[in-house]
Amino acid sequence: MNLTNPYLDADGDKLREECGIFGVIGAKDAAAMTALGLHALQHRGQEACGIVSFDGKDFFARRGLGHVAQVFSSNDIFDELPGPMASGHVRYSTTGGSGLRNIQPLHADLARGGFSVAHNGNISNALHLKHDLVNKGAIFQSTSDTEVILHLIATSRFPKLLDRFVDALRLVEGAYSLICQTTKRMIACRDPLGIRPLVMGRIGEAVVFASETVALDVVGATFEREIEPGEVVEVRLDGRLTSHHPFGKTNPRPCVFEHVYFSRPDSVMGGQSVYEVRKAIGVELAKESPVEADLVIPVPDSGVPAAIGYAQQSGIPFELGIIRSHYVGRTFIQPEDGARHADVKRKHNANRALVEGKRIVLIDDSIVRGTTSMKIVQMMRDAGAAEVHMRVASPPTENSCFYGVDTPERHKLLAARMNVQGMAEFIHADSLAFVSIDGLYRAVGEKERNASCPQFCDACFSGDYPTRLTDMEEREAPAEPLLVS
Repeated sequence: MNLTNPYLDADGDKLREECGIFGVIGAKDAAAMTALGLHALQHRGQEACGIVSFDGKDFFARRGLGHVAQVFSSNDIFDELPGPMASGHVRYSTTGGSGLRNIQPLHADLARGGFSVAHNGNISNALHLKHDLVNKGAIFQSTSDTEVILHLIATSRFPKLLDRFVDALRLVEGAYSLICQTTKRMIACRDPLGIRPLVMGRIGEAVVFASETVALDVVGATFEREIEPGEVVEVRLDGRLTSHHPFGKTNPRPCVFEHVYFSRPDSVMGGQSVYEVRKAIGVELAKESPVEADLVIPVPDSGVPAAIGYAQQSGIPFELGIIRSHYVGRTFIQPEDGARHADVKRKHNANRALVEGKRIVLIDDSIVRGTTSMKIVQMMRDAGAAEVHMRVASPPTENSCFYGVDTPERHKLLAARMNVQGMAEFIHADSLAFVSIDGLYRAVGEKERNASCPQFCDACFSGDYPTRLTDMEEREAPAEPLLVS
């Protein structure tokens, strides 16, 4: 997150995860394995990446802007990252938060030795904490909220490092999954609500941590379990593993949008196949919002599983009516409107021979600002589609996320400004419907959403934020009135 202004508007038209993390301890080629794991997590962050390794004596780091394959482009690089322990990070930052100084893992020399941290999530009171730390003399080297954690550890008065680490996290609000390295161990943990994901596996004697199970698959590790919400796992260099639960028991609220869009479909989240959940969302969508049509067409690639489910439930044939070029980066990477709109045309092309004269159902994962949906609908009309009906595999996104997902300010979200009919008119669709929030919960294995104690974090749909948002509250607090004598 960019601490200078954490709620800057994002120019993209997709909700976007800001990072993915990976770590391994006890492996011969730890840094090379970490790069491979990060490559499997590239979809979680495409702006920059980094790896920090430890050889038993010293820490080594390499960070750079670009994809993993660009920054770690040859085997010779891993000779500069020796040791049996390494952690890595891929990131996408908010506007203004890019640059080498913000690339993780961050590393610092503390009183008790070196310490590195890779962070997935967002600290919702980071500005408040930073203000206090700066007033006490702290000097920040980045604009990342993650650096706040380093300063809190450094200033804690507890004698043992693990106690200092836990003491620091007790002051933190929001969402975090962390992979940390010290001179003696690797520490992995999730916030008490488990908003951001983190899993653990093994490959031989090595222990592996990652944001998603797909990264374990790619490096050849066997999945063991998810890190529990509020759990702190430490693995020493000699292989000893210890689990701690310092925050007590809470009702978990993992991010439901991991199932809708963020995670790779070949990952497993909460014991469920992400791919199968997305198909189930399509089934629910077809039950709730049927329409007479000739073809079901996904907006590639994220709309494909839900479109398969919709087609199977409705009996309407599934076809690839939009062909995607895989040699164009994600639309949201482009910061300017003109560049983004040009990307839509370069990235997607209508299969005219298939859609001409047909009534089509377009399936997409979400609508954020609506600009991309508008252009996709127009593309179908230009290709001769007789009718274009849009169906969306998530409820209307009415609220911004403050837990590690870069979203526009609320007034830029289409669903916050218009009802469904108004949105349909805006994107020029013949009809528009979203899966209900209960339908989404059914797809992920729940009977319905428990309004008094939701099973997931769904604040982007419901506005029900599971933690305090201190920085936002302080930003929006009315100014003290001036007293005139």
